Amino acid sequence: VQLQASGGGLVQAGGSPRLSCSGSGRIYSSAVMAWFRQAPGKEREFVAQIRWSTSRTNYADSVKGRFTISKDSAQNTVWLQMNNLKPEDTAIYYCARGIQWSGQPDEYDYWGRGTLVTVSS
Repeated sequence: VQLQASGGGLVQAGGSPRLSCSGSGRIYSSAVMAWFRQAPGKEREFVAQIRWSTSRTNYADSVKGRFTISKDSAQNTVWLQMNNLKPEDTAIYYCARGIQWSGQPDEYDYWGRGTLVTVSS
């Protein structure tokens, strides 16, 4: 599976960009797709995840109520709708595929190249 994230850029605080992650190859029904982010000088952190088969979702507390993860099975695509962005959301955003329902990066075996989101105040 190869993953490609896109949709980042420079956004003003309060903006609402949408990131997309397209997968080539089969994303098995048991898979979990997730978004992580890494800010400069910080460790990679969990943002959101979605179970491919059930569309069950989970979010980090820092983005709950502002971000929405969704998917389109036919297009092998996962989206991250980000609303009411804050400067502290500035980071490189990565999509990843795993099997375990986990927020730990080590549990994900396929990663896309990240897309940078910069939020200006």
